[in-house]
Amino acid sequence: METQAPQTNPAQQQQSAEDAAAKRAQEEQMRRDVMATVLEAAARERLSRIALVSPERSQQIETILMRLVQSGQIRGKVSENQLIDLLEQMEEAGGKTTSKKSTISYQRRPDPDDDFDF
Repeated sequence: METQAPQTNPAQQQQSAEDAAAKRAQEEQMRRDVMATVLEAAARERLSRIALVSPERSQQIETILMRLVQSGQIRGKVSENQLIDLLEQMEEAGGKTTSKKSTISYQRRPDPDDDFDF
């Protein structure tokens, strides 16, 4: 005796996909609204530039700011300097968890025309 999963028709699947997309869009709009009210213009501009370079980092910053707002730790607007401090704290915390640091090493090839023929 086998049990079969209830089958859903394509219309129901499409409706649930549309509902999920609408929910994501609503959450994104709410996030933008909160960022607009919490951040000063210069801080918003810096965050948008960060988003261009690193969308993941921008998402992390926004998530942290949302948590701070929800917990009541942010009173007033966040200035650009406060945002920079938050970024530095993130870098320090990230540096502790990941010990890998990128380094650049140069290897100079000997050139036959060098005058170092001792």
